[in-house]
Amino acid sequence: MKFHKVKDVSALPDMKLSVQFANGTTKIYDVRPLEQRFAAFKALEDEALFGSVIVDQGGYGIIWNDDLDLSCDELWEEGAEVATPFDGLMSFSDASELWGLSESTLRKAIAYGKIVPGVDARKFGKQWVVNRSAMSREYGDPISA
Repeated sequence: MKFHKVKDVSALPDMKLSVQFANGTTKIYDVRPLEQRFAAFKALEDEALFGSVIVDQGGYGIIWNDDLDLSCDELWEEGAEVATPFDGLMSFSDASELWGLSESTLRKAIAYGKIVPGVDARKFGKQWVVNRSAMSREYGDPISA
């Protein structure tokens, strides 16, 4: 089974969440329908609680407290994909996990010109970021999403 690991989550107005996934996709998830179906989610009307959302350990979902959480599958399936300037960008560590490669393989791909620095990838501080299209061009489809 493929998991769409969550990389980051931010609370937005009107009980919406901006969810960034490890594969570079961003989705907006509306919590209001859950509030109508499940009484426990009514607690999220408290703005402080709603704003306290974090990614759970391992990226398999998000949590507010011991009673309120959502799985990465729910967020992926029910979230609405949105375009951002950062779509398709991911860290070398995320790309290596998605494609089953080592980070040194990706650094060598840059050294040999398979992945072009400044076009396909860029270093920010000590962290390399690569775009999904370059990874797909060089390595095919990811082995996990």
